[in-house]
Amino acid sequence: MTTAAHKASTKPTTTTPSRAGIVARIDRRLLVNFRVDPTALRRVLPDGLRPQLVDGSAVTGVCLLRMAGLRPRWVPRGIAWGAENAAHRIAVEWDGPTGVRRGVYISKRYSASWVPVALGGRVMPGVHQHARFDVDEDGERFRVGFDATDAEVDVDVERVPAHRWTSSVFRDVDEASDFFRAGSTGWSPDHRGALEGLELRTDAWQVSPARAHRVHSSFIDALPRDSAEFSDVLLMRNVPVTWGTERWPGA
Repeated sequence: MTTAAHKASTKPTTTTPSRAGIVARIDRRLLVNFRVDPTALRRVLPDGLRPQLVDGSAVTGVCLLRMAGLRPRWVPRGIAWGAENAAHRIAVEWDGPTGVRRGVYISKRYSASWVPVALGGRVMPGVHQHARFDVDEDGERFRVGFDATDAEVDVDVERVPAHRWTSSVFRDVDEASDFFRAGSTGWSPDHRGALEGLELRTDAWQVSPARAHRVHSSFIDALPRDSAEFSDVLLMRNVPVTWGTERWPGA
């Protein structure tokens, strides 16, 4: 069984200007969410971050996304690539100079492409580990899985009308959408063990309801027994985005 990721050794820091800015299009993004006992995440989160609570529970899960037209902002438009990517996420908050900020902590990022694996955290932001992806899409049905040296995920979901969507965390799709849009900054360890921040920016944010036929995540399995329960699934399609680097307060 895969164990949860270790804590980052230091507080988040800023990234260098030469690695700032990525543009892309989200071709397909699945947000598979779980309701979790926040005490189960204490050994996972680095100092300075704490679980964001909804009715006393933390929210974690896996993000499975296929990107297209992916490139650093300084790279010409004709030089871009697309790939399946994944990340386990924990909704978090931290104290900023103007009050409480919200985002996600990403213990590890995974990609089917060797480009972010080779360049991530060096020429472009975001350290990635290589993984083998298995994807089968049929209309509104999505079967996505990946296998890496330290993690595996397998989900089978389909898009459904809003009245058929259920969640143990959120009242409706709009509330869930607002929650994840507000948590647009993701902190993940760099090659030194410190954290770097990436903020997702888009003027075309939209999510659709989906339901799960099968969900398996080794990250969830590694949490203490009975500390997590499946909540819901959200789907995003064809959303242009940019990522900008985020500076840790006081760094």
